Amino acid sequence: MGMKVNIHDTETPVKRSPGRPRSERARQAILISTLGFLEQKENGFANLTIEYVAAQAGVGKATVYRWWPTKAALVADAFASSVTQKLHFPDTGSVCEDIAQQMRQLVKIFRSRRGHIVSAILGAGQSDSTLISAFRDRFLKPRRVEAYATLRRGIVRGELPEALDLDHVLDALYGPIYMRFLLKHDGLTPEFVDQQCQLILHQTLPCVATRSLSKASGK
Repeated sequence: MGMKVNIHDTETPVKRSPGRPRSERARQAILISTLGFLEQKENGFANLTIEYVAAQAGVGKATVYRWWPTKAALVADAFASSVTQKLHFPDTGSVCEDIAQQMRQLVKIFRSRRGHIVSAILGAGQSDSTLISAFRDRFLKPRRVEAYATLRRGIVRGELPEALDLDHVLDALYGPIYMRFLLKHDGLTPEFVDQQCQLILHQTLPCVATRSLSKASGK
């Protein structure tokens, strides 16, 4: 099942064949074996072992630990690396459309087999602080930085008020997605995403901006 990779250096230099260096192929094999295990519904974070990952990837345990100091870091990186390209924010000229497109992609991922990995991370993370911390640092924070830039573009274009609490807005936008994902009390659909963006970015924020201007003018 795993891709066999010879990680032992030879004593004399050899010409590399075209393609990824051996170390990068080994790294990718480790990530793929981790994802493959966690995508199975019967598997969870607690069941995953470094020994299993190394065996499936055809490497030694030391090779795994060379890149990831903990199992939590490996799992968070495996998930992040598999979805990062799909979760970049576009620049369409409309802050609402930029956010909505990215949120639709996130919802699509949550509804796919990758969603089971997020469930495993969030579930195990309630009793394992290293796992939830790795998920925040390696997946959530990079997305957050991109989201800040997207909102700031909206501020520059005059779509959003200048005195905007970026974190509060992002929590209001994305919090309901995680709530529906975890509690499953209602559907995660593109229509829900559009309604959420309309509510927060088109209805709530203009009202906040109007109230702020009124206070500033003494009305």
